[in-house]
Amino acid sequence: MNRPLQRDHRIGRVLTSVQLTAAIGITAFAIFSAGPLRSEQAAVPAAGNASTLRICAAAKELPYSASDKSGFENKIAETLATAMGRTVEFVWSDKAAIYAVRDQLDKKLCDVVIGVDTGDERVLTSRAYYRAPYVFVQRKDSPLKIEDWNSPDLAKAHPIGFVQGSPAEVMITKLDLYNDNINYVSSLTNFKDKRNTYTRIPPERMVGEVADKTAALAVAFAPEVARYVKANDALKIVVIPDNNVRSDGLRVPHHFDQSFAVRKDDKDLLAAIDAALPKAQAQIETILKDEGVPYVPPTPRT
Repeated sequence: MNRPLQRDHRIGRVLTSVQLTAAIGITAFAIFSAGPLRSEQAAVPAAGNASTLRICAAAKELPYSASDKSGFENKIAETLATAMGRTVEFVWSDKAAIYAVRDQLDKKLCDVVIGVDTGDERVLTSRAYYRAPYVFVQRKDSPLKIEDWNSPDLAKAHPIGFVQGSPAEVMITKLDLYNDNINYVSSLTNFKDKRNTYTRIPPERMVGEVADKTAALAVAFAPEVARYVKANDALKIVVIPDNNVRSDGLRVPHHFDQSFAVRKDDKDLLAAIDAALPKAQAQIETILKDEGVPYVPPTPRT
């Protein structure tokens, strides 16, 4: 579930995309764990049932997950469970998926989180099953040619939608475009106060405002927006190259390996997931293709 700076790079979402990026020197965990939260989970079966795979799942966070199982991560979970010879069991929460590790997984209400950045230090992560990039979203008929952060036409794009705290903010600040666009970005959440709270920019709104020409460009975590771009023939996605640096020369990651996550003491379950992944991989890639997510092969495991 990148998701995710804003899971958006949800610990990718769960941080996607998006994703407190190492480029700005903070972690998604530090940001997204702020503030007291109460558990809203109903009673669930005890852990350790080898016939089921209990998935921590957001009930209202499309395109990733929804209680009607229409999210692409719901489909990935079902694919993984089948490959493991288990029955998937979703443990739903009304909270954003960025809280799934702390308020679901760590409390043993469920056993697996989908779409976690590979190597997240709070958990054990499986081998990566895909690599999720940040992308530009633009109208196909736009006269602006924008292929990377060095494109001169970026200076002509106004306004630009992006998620605060994401790699996009770092690069837009570097290009001295932040002040020109922050008022528009704030409007995407109706100017909600973000202090001590998580406020998600609705991905369908960000994409929709590019489609209707309210915005000239959006920069987003691909899994977050791919569904909405695919549904609109007027739009296109351009994968941002993963070769970017901050003003001080430090690297700004734009592509993030995505994994399944389990608790640190659940090594047997992790081994079972890793063993099943080769059987599930082709179907997972089909799900991502159907979603419209640009496929980038994950980093080879060493």
